[in-house]
Amino acid sequence: MPTSMRVVELVRFGGADAAFAARELPRPVPGPGQVLVRVRATSVNPLDLQTRRGDYRDQVTLPAVIGNDVAGTVVETGPGADDFRPGDEVWYLAPVFAEQGTYAEFHVVDQALVAPKPARLSHVEAAGLALVGVTVWEALVERAGVRAGERVLVHGGAGGVGSVAVQLASALGAEVVTTARARDHEFVTGLGADVAIDFSDGDYVPKVRALGGVDVVLDTVGGDTLSRSPEVLADRGRVVSIVDIPEPQNLLAAWGVNATYHFVFVSPGRDKLASLGRLVDQGKLRPVIGTVLPLADVAEAHALLEGTGDRRRPRGKIAIAVPS
Repeated sequence: MPTSMRVVELVRFGGADAAFAARELPRPVPGPGQVLVRVRATSVNPLDLQTRRGDYRDQVTLPAVIGNDVAGTVVETGPGADDFRPGDEVWYLAPVFAEQGTYAEFHVVDQALVAPKPARLSHVEAAGLALVGVTVWEALVERAGVRAGERVLVHGGAGGVGSVAVQLASALGAEVVTTARARDHEFVTGLGADVAIDFSDGDYVPKVRALGGVDVVLDTVGGDTLSRSPEVLADRGRVVSIVDIPEPQNLLAAWGVNATYHFVFVSPGRDKLASLGRLVDQGKLRPVIGTVLPLADVAEAHALLEGTGDRRRPRGKIAIAVPS
């Protein structure tokens, strides 16, 4: 077992090109109830972009190893950590703003947050599903309470979160409407969307209203989605947003349809991973991995997710492979 590990640290807030630096740090040691995991893969999420830009600078002390998704192998257990053994393949969502994030070769975590990795998934696939999967589960199941026969509007169905939300809503028995560019319509209908609307070709609201409205709106894009959702909601409809929106929006129209709003900031949990794993095993859910980059290219992964310069943002998730 090595006594040190390679990490990629966030060394300054701002743009991706100058934000990160690779270095060696001491390998962490698991404490009571913890496991040490050899990270095989992680991924990049919008939360990472916000952290890098400095949106959460009050919670992050530089230099910092950030990142939240993990798929890997248990290599050591701490006192009282009896749920896992060395060699077990696991996946989990690390606590947000933990002392050490997941852009590293090794990671320590409380065993209560860890679940066995679904056998059908590679480490890269599992890492690409952890945070977005838990987010979507909390949004659609725990908050919106989506039921079979309802109609759900997923904004941004070709994205990392949206591609999982389309699948989960379909697996729950809902009729799924999603917004996506025309070039992505075949892709999102292949995931389970019943109707795909080109958001770049005029206003989506009349097109959704022509379908009879929706029971649930999942906002993954921000903008004026909160204020416009009452225009497409059925009575007692629900809106769930996972986007930080600093500007206030006029929600007066929400009273007219008795709307309920939920705001989700993801929280880890083994039970959510177990539920997602069962859907994976049943063939009802699969991660969508658009690009895989090595740990050394974290800055490029951030730039790809932002779609800066001439970079075209890929469908689905950007995963990070952590080589031995």
